[in-house]
Amino acid sequence: MRQSLPLLALAAGLAVAPVAAAAQNAVTLKSVNVQLPTGDRIFSTPGSDAVNNNCLGCHSAGMILDQPALPKATWAAEVEKMRQIYKAPIEPKDVDAIVDYLVSIKGTS
Repeated sequence: MRQSLPLLALAAGLAVAPVAAAAQNAVTLKSVNVQLPTGDRIFSTPGSDAVNNNCLGCHSAGMILDQPALPKATWAAEVEKMRQIYKAPIEPKDVDAIVDYLVSIKGTS
């Protein structure tokens, strides 16, 4: 048993060596700051509550107004992208109201 102890220690050292080498080449993480547009404007036309309550937490009114005019199906896809991909906390009951409002201000016929 005493003869196999040095062999066991050598095997353990060889097993740990790749981990130690990887630690020397570890990835360095850096913080990234993103400047989102800010503004205190809100929408004040009829039907705007859903957009004010759900969208203006991340987007300024100006950012929304700078978007191109889009058909209703595209606006619906954009709202779903915000919910599904970006995990925006939009209640399903608010989706239709948001889409309808976006179409009313930036929709195509």
